[in-house]
Amino acid sequence: METDTKTNRYIETIGRRKTAAARVRITPAAKQSILVNNKDIEVYFKTSEQRRVALESINKGKLPVRFSITARISGGGLSAQAEALRHGVARALVLHDAELRKKLKKAGFLKRDPRAKERRKFGLKKARKSPQWSKR
Repeated sequence: METDTKTNRYIETIGRRKTAAARVRITPAAKQSILVNNKDIEVYFKTSEQRRVALESINKGKLPVRFSITARISGGGLSAQAEALRHGVARALVLHDAELRKKLKKAGFLKRDPRAKERRKFGLKKARKSPQWSKR
């Protein structure tokens, strides 16, 4: 869903990773603020690595415009949620400025990472691990 950015309206996109989904809204603002599930990003993502992953698409874009970002994230773990947020923000930035598409696509932020845990098969201990074989 895209709205007009000239009238200071928001752009809304969805980012996904594993089972995590992030609904991201970006609004041009005077100063940058990032809220995740109504909490500041430093409070929600405890480690600096998760915050770095979540903000990678903004840092890669190097935009002159600052954004107020609000995100509703559900499902998955914190690392998957950070990557879902990165995916959603990258999609929103491309809707805001089409020139960023090439840079963000090369970095791999526009592609939904398809890797997920493989399901367990019957007769096996895990997805591929078989029970111990004994000769006698």
